[in-house]
Amino acid sequence: MNKKLQVIKYLFADISAAMLAWAIFYSFRKIYIETAKFGKPVPLVYDQQYFWGLVFIPLFWILIYYLIGTYKDIYRKSRLKELGQTFLISTIGVLIIFFTLLLDDEIGSYRNYYQSIGTLFLLHVGFTGTFRGILSSVTNYRIHNRQIGFNTLLVGSNENALKLFSEMEGQSKSSGNKFVGFVHIENKNGFSQELKKNLPHLGELSDLKNIIPNKKIEEVIIAIESFEHENIGKIVNELDYHGLIIKVIPDMYDILSGSVKMTSIFGAPLIEISREIMPTWEQSVKRMMDITISLIALILFSWVYIILAIAVKISSKGPIFYSHERIGWHGKPFMIHKFRSMTVDAEKSGPALSSKQDIRITPLGRFLRKVRLDEIPQFYNVIMGEMSLVGPRPERQFFIDQIIQKAPHYKHLHKVRPGITSWGQVKYGYAENVDEMVHRLKYDIIYIENMSLGVDLKILIYTILIVVQGRGK
Repeated sequence: MNKKLQVIKYLFADISAAMLAWAIFYSFRKIYIETAKFGKPVPLVYDQQYFWGLVFIPLFWILIYYLIGTYKDIYRKSRLKELGQTFLISTIGVLIIFFTLLLDDEIGSYRNYYQSIGTLFLLHVGFTGTFRGILSSVTNYRIHNRQIGFNTLLVGSNENALKLFSEMEGQSKSSGNKFVGFVHIENKNGFSQELKKNLPHLGELSDLKNIIPNKKIEEVIIAIESFEHENIGKIVNELDYHGLIIKVIPDMYDILSGSVKMTSIFGAPLIEISREIMPTWEQSVKRMMDITISLIALILFSWVYIILAIAVKISSKGPIFYSHERIGWHGKPFMIHKFRSMTVDAEKSGPALSSKQDIRITPLGRFLRKVRLDEIPQFYNVIMGEMSLVGPRPERQFFIDQIIQKAPHYKHLHKVRPGITSWGQVKYGYAENVDEMVHRLKYDIIYIENMSLGVDLKILIYTILIVVQGRGK
């Protein structure tokens, strides 16, 4: 499946629909509304307003669609749900256009306002719904006929797994699941030889972290036996931060916490474990805020970067920036950047956390850490999509391995982008050992469970206060 191409198709369809709706509506206003107003035919002249509308009105619609997540999970669209969404968003968008662009139109009667709103709404819904309906119908046809599918891993190896696999493979219309293999539960009954005849055996639970990226898994279906239910928490914990769609067979419903939803009416009965942290529109706004604020910070405070770069270079031997690998969103490694605050040989004996009286920290570095200025190069990481302004602080794999031994739920932090600042850092500060990292973890877990734009704003305000007051630990 080519997801980028599918997104481009939707973008082209939505832009074309918006342009067509505006072009016809503009002609309607001239031919009908303005003619009724002046009592004589008004020549159809395509003026500057018309051409500006052709450019900016489609962009306006694309922005709204982006914010509500229209182009997310582009192959997993319900035609009925999409139609309802199109009606709702078209209503909101048309009202915005009316009050910002059309309210001052020349009209003969207040009824012309209703006619303008109604006409623009019907045109936009008609074209958008038709174009999207065609794309969705073609996609569903290809999925049902197994021309395209989502790489799916089956967790389970006994009767339930075999029964589910046989049922889904025997459907006349595919649900879109393209099974690539199965894994069995550790220390249990091994795996079904009959299942192995039809589906590759890829390993056990401990192998998931390698299987998922290697096989490009998009969806996981858990079909374990009743005597294996004690492993459900471990399984979900292992899968949760990979950004996968997780489904289970119905008889496991009563042992699952969190919200769940049915995934299909006509296919095999499955329940999806819904772990959506923020509404899609909030996620989109959060990302737009990240990029906008980071760009402003990099541009407006470029003189601060220059001064700090010179100061770091003069104050001690070594490079200006310190870059090393951290583990981020969905467990993917990335290079984080800071102004160097320690001596160049600070970790010659291996990774080590800093402490209050750490002799490895330079005098300038101590000041930078106190006011958090050593972190500001990470605005670059934010723009690149590796980090967010607010989110759990990323750690090195060396320390993550130690934390997980004491707190396996640490993996939940990888469900979101790591941040320049976090609630854990605001409330607790820098951790000096693994025990303190585990203690700080509870703040980050609570943040993830309560993520919102409002919470992010509060954390940013507290962070600014810490910087201004120099209270950083």
